[in-house]
Amino acid sequence: MASIAHGEITIADFHPARSDMRADVLEGLSNPDQKSISSKYFYDARGSRLFDRITELDEYYPTRTEMAIFDACEHEIAESVGPHATVIEFGSGSSLKIDRLLTLLDKPVAYVPIEISRSHLIQTAVEVQNTHDLEVLPVCADFMGDYQIPTPQAESDRKLIFFPGSTIGNFDPEEALDLLRRMARIVAEPDDAAIVGIDLQKPLDILLPAYDDAEGVTAEFNRNLLRRINRELDADFDPRAFEHEARYSQTEQRIEMHLVSRAEQTVHVAGREFRFARGETIHTENSHKHTPEGFASLAAKAGLRVEHLWHDPRRLFAVTLLRRA
Repeated sequence: MASIAHGEITIADFHPARSDMRADVLEGLSNPDQKSISSKYFYDARGSRLFDRITELDEYYPTRTEMAIFDACEHEIAESVGPHATVIEFGSGSSLKIDRLLTLLDKPVAYVPIEISRSHLIQTAVEVQNTHDLEVLPVCADFMGDYQIPTPQAESDRKLIFFPGSTIGNFDPEEALDLLRRMARIVAEPDDAAIVGIDLQKPLDILLPAYDDAEGVTAEFNRNLLRRINRELDADFDPRAFEHEARYSQTEQRIEMHLVSRAEQTVHVAGREFRFARGETIHTENSHKHTPEGFASLAAKAGLRVEHLWHDPRRLFAVTLLRRA
């Protein structure tokens, strides 16, 4: 681990080496059945900014729906969590949601954002420190990787993991189970808890436009992955040669995002050559949709129980509070 000072903030740096990204990307593109690139590589600085734009689009319901749940249920959420919490956010993203949570909680002690994009992590940490009277302890890491959670200087009564949005849906069921088990190890005491957002199953006329908006912001977000690989892995993708596609798998109950090759082409990445047929795709993201019962069953396998579930009137989205079973 390295420590990086940025003004008054010190970052615990567990950022994975570039060689890890190289190995992941080469392995994914070498799959003869389905080329793929992990969605965790979406979030360079530009990708993070593009995703922030996505959350403001008319078609993208999850962010505004989740925020409305926080507004409607703020007293219940604060009461359920309790005072003097150390809040640990997996994948800090925008400061919008953490700002809302820290405002409604009773005297939170510290905020520990864990984020793979260093620039986005710094931005969120600075914004929170300037807005809230608590200790900010940022960690630059893949939250599914190896890192240590810093201990705040002030005494804390409980730990609260915050995992908003529909990010848990990006994980396949076994990966989601691993993530929930990781949470269960952290929230090991009776007063500890985790707040996890889940996107609920819904009609396709609501679901599909959220991942293929009319302005093309999601398409640019998807293609930005290729721009990042070009920059960081000495690749020669032409992003314009790939078309964004969002599709729904009824079998897997998930949205899939793909980049579709517009023509037969050859691409070089980190000294390797990859050939694409016309219409061949790179699978870049999954977003699984849940039922309350299905998510409770998954959490139970990880040793967690759903103590509370709050949802909007249309049942588009839910915010859950989990504790050790």
